[in-house]
Amino acid sequence: MATILYRIGRWAFRRRRLVGGLWLGVLVLAVAAVAMAPAGEEEDLSMPGTESQKAFDLLDERFPQSNSQGAEARLVFQAPDGQRVTAREHKAAVEDTLGSLDGGDQVASTTDPYETGAVSEDGTIAYSTVTYTADAVDLTEPTKSALENAASQARNAGLTVEIGGSALESEESPGGTTELIGVAVAAVVLVIALGSLVAAGLSLLTAFVGVAIAFGLVSALAVPLGLTSTVAILALMLGLAVGIDYALFITSRFRDERAQGREPEEAAGRAVGTAGSAVVFAGATVIIALVGLGVVGIPELTKMGMGGAGAVTLAVLVALTLVPALFGFFGRRVLSRRVRKATRPGSERPHLVPTAAGRPGLGTRWARFVLRRPMGVLLIAVLGLSAVALPALSLELGLPGDESKSVETTQRRAYDLLSEGFGPGFNGPLTVVVDTSESADTQAATDQVVKTLRGLDGVASVGDPVLNQAKDTAVLTAVPQTAPNSGETKDLVHAIRGAVSGVEADTGAGILVTGKTALNIDISEAMSDALIPYLTVVIGLAVLLLTVVFRSVLVPVKAALGFLLSVGAAFGVLVAVFQWGWAADLIGIEQTGPVMSLMPILIIGIVFGLAMDYEVFLLTRMREAYVHGASPGEAIVNGFRHSGRVVAAAAIIMISVFAGFIGMSNPTIQTMGVGLAAAVLFDAFVVRMAIAPAVLALLGHRAWWLPRILNRVLPNVDIEGEKLSRHVPAAVTVPDTAVPPLPVGRHRH
Repeated sequence: MATILYRIGRWAFRRRRLVGGLWLGVLVLAVAAVAMAPAGEEEDLSMPGTESQKAFDLLDERFPQSNSQGAEARLVFQAPDGQRVTAREHKAAVEDTLGSLDGGDQVASTTDPYETGAVSEDGTIAYSTVTYTADAVDLTEPTKSALENAASQARNAGLTVEIGGSALESEESPGGTTELIGVAVAAVVLVIALGSLVAAGLSLLTAFVGVAIAFGLVSALAVPLGLTSTVAILALMLGLAVGIDYALFITSRFRDERAQGREPEEAAGRAVGTAGSAVVFAGATVIIALVGLGVVGIPELTKMGMGGAGAVTLAVLVALTLVPALFGFFGRRVLSRRVRKATRPGSERPHLVPTAAGRPGLGTRWARFVLRRPMGVLLIAVLGLSAVALPALSLELGLPGDESKSVETTQRRAYDLLSEGFGPGFNGPLTVVVDTSESADTQAATDQVVKTLRGLDGVASVGDPVLNQAKDTAVLTAVPQTAPNSGETKDLVHAIRGAVSGVEADTGAGILVTGKTALNIDISEAMSDALIPYLTVVIGLAVLLLTVVFRSVLVPVKAALGFLLSVGAAFGVLVAVFQWGWAADLIGIEQTGPVMSLMPILIIGIVFGLAMDYEVFLLTRMREAYVHGASPGEAIVNGFRHSGRVVAAAAIIMISVFAGFIGMSNPTIQTMGVGLAAAVLFDAFVVRMAIAPAVLALLGHRAWWLPRILNRVLPNVDIEGEKLSRHVPAAVTVPDTAVPPLPVGRHRH
């Protein structure tokens, strides 16, 4: 692989105008796709195979007319203190408000709360449901303005009015102030790490190219494939993070090769052949983990995984081709100022820049510190991460609704008013579907279901059954006494399903419990059940892939266990912030509750790949030194001397990009930003830079041991580029400053 990538790097450098022109053309097409593509629909989550999803599918089949409606809005009216909405003047205000909407553009129907009984027992709160002929994303601005103006009309009459439902939901914009701050931080880190504005700009430019193309593809495929804005935001998030990192790694290696005296084209080839090999394997781990999300069985999670995998694939391709092409365009300006000053006037070949004989760099000093105290560093790091991970034992999964939104939003205030007037369970009713197509007596079966539901503890009310035209399916609405995301409601769903099983046996009817609340419970439980199997597959993949890359057994095991620690600590942070409310005010979270049910598996899939990024980039230089005769301790120092600063910069960049999405109003994106930023922080700086060198120091030569049978069976991918030395000329180099003997293990040459 190293030889193939070496040739690609040299070809891209020589044919830089062709490569640049091709990527520019693809970028133009992507921008055009974004401009012309229609907006995709924000689809609800679904979980094929669950009882609630089967019920939804049955309703689509038996009640087609009721499931073909568009967006819905719920106008909630509250009378002033001490008054009732049933008073003549307030009733007139409500009816005038609804009259202004009835018959309006895109309005299908409005309900009269006084006729439907949608008035609270104390008469202080009432609500009306407004249905539309179009989905939320297709509602025009005049239609939304008419809804808001109607609410303002009732407010002017003295009523408190809030709007719930899907009509005011808007597609999340993938841009914002906090994301720009994250990119700005990444730019500053690049400048500091590379010492060159041009080199920093090169990494940012290539990342933006990859992200723009990925975003264009997601936009173009949004309608045909049903991709939501969350898919686009995840592609943007991952594309930026890995795109900057991959360009940084190759640029850093190119500068090292140039500083050793190699010609620009040769340096570009070697950079792509060595660092590029690491980029390919690191990118492959991210892609495989993301594509693997499809095995969970949730369509939205599958789409998010595919969108993210596409963005990472583009980032890898850009890093392997466009980055070396830009080396040719920018020339010596990619090099640091110190190296450029050492260049002879009129010469493209720089003087060799020997390693400074003075104080070693921070990475070298840290590696030597770990080598002197490996057990102490290991214990502190492991115990620290374990302590942070403790809250994860209380992890509760759920799906966010209006209750998780800010109290500044009208949707959240509408939710609170409905809970106040009709009980906390009103916002999460359960739908019970009775399929009597195989039953001898439809009426008897339905009546028995109603009786059973009304006899259960925790059920506030049961509505009258509604039959379809064929009279073979009945639908009932059961309102719980507790809130949708509460544990009591979850227990009630299971209690209903257990209780109606006897009715099924007696009547031959099929009885299914569904509704948004039941579906959320089913999805959360499915996620919990899939967590361990998916984690097992990911860990197994990590061990197998790293065994091939590093030709070692213990290094992959160490990497996998470290990954578990970093993921566990990230889950602990999510529980502490989103469930317990620690530091929630700092990131604008006003309502605590269960962690988004998709997050654990999604974070595992993404962080697995990113963790392997740092493992590959840091340990590649260690193995490269070890196979060339360095002792285990010297190899560790060599890895940190060459890659420690770059890996640290890459991690800070990735953390900044992920943290930049925390300020978005979408709870899913907020949770993802916090979880990914925390996971990268723990994995890069604690696991890879503290635990990894400490374990390697304690293992010594055993860290790189591989059984003979595996040595014969496993392919040699040569990620460190050893074969390049036999195919390409060596540079004239100045030896590095000798590394003093290290107090770790026995040196064997």
